[in-house]
Amino acid sequence: MGIGAAIGFFLAFLGLKGAGIIVADPSTFVSLGAMTSAPALLALIGILITLIFYVQKVPGAVFFGLIITAIIGLLMTVLGFGAGDPLMPSIPSQVISFNFDTSLVGGFLAGFGELFKNIPNLIMILFSLVFVTFFDTTGTLLGIANQAGYIDEEGEIEGIEKAFLVDAISGVIGSFCGTSTLTAYVESATGVGAGGRTGLAAIVTGILFLLSVFFAPTVLALFTSTVTAAALIMVGVLMIMQLKDVQWDSLVVSASVFMTIIMMVLTYSISLGIAWGFVTYTVATIATGKFKEISWGIYVLAIIFFLYLFFGL
Repeated sequence: MGIGAAIGFFLAFLGLKGAGIIVADPSTFVSLGAMTSAPALLALIGILITLIFYVQKVPGAVFFGLIITAIIGLLMTVLGFGAGDPLMPSIPSQVISFNFDTSLVGGFLAGFGELFKNIPNLIMILFSLVFVTFFDTTGTLLGIANQAGYIDEEGEIEGIEKAFLVDAISGVIGSFCGTSTLTAYVESATGVGAGGRTGLAAIVTGILFLLSVFFAPTVLALFTSTVTAAALIMVGVLMIMQLKDVQWDSLVVSASVFMTIIMMVLTYSISLGIAWGFVTYTVATIATGKFKEISWGIYVLAIIFFLYLFFGL
């Protein structure tokens, strides 16, 4: 539950940052952005519209919120309010694109061949990638599955091994194609928030993503990070509701959940948030004298996380 809620906070942070509501600051690291700027105002309008749809229980609240926000942003740009700002929607120069660059594949294969010249470094690179990908995926699947109601009373998810297998195969195929990592993304929580519960929703989404490749100029021009901020923030609100079921009267649990949330957001990493949560839980449980109640698997994970956090191993 702590991991799922942490992902909710992380999603909201992504949305606020993408809209320029939260910005970098040399003195305080982060600060409130210019709320009178066009991107921030558009994001706030989108949040309010989506929230109203949710409160009124409108089916597809996130989807309709995105469409209306994109239209409002386009009108704002046309009227000259925020024109030229990359965060604002703009009129696409073209609708369909067929500019596919296949040179990335050849470049990747050449670079992959160079790796084998130094096997020790290759092993460390593979371990790091597997470690981060595995726990990023674990956190994402646990959080979204809990939101969808697929975690049973024993804390297990039926068929999760299939999800891991798909994630692993996708990551390998995506890297050969020269794309960003194909994995389980926390943004998928928006689909669950809209009512998606089965594999059919994922298949339809995949088909629509494939079709969107041909309409990339239009999609990228209209649905900027400012437009999608409302969806991320609203899903974040829905995911933090899991905190109501956390055993807050246990200091061990509450401390672990708190460290998971705060470190996931501040380190900008799902895997690091999970690592801090595991280490905190193990140390706090040992301190209470209940170390025998911890399974050996938790100890192994805690040691691995400790080495990863403090020594980068």
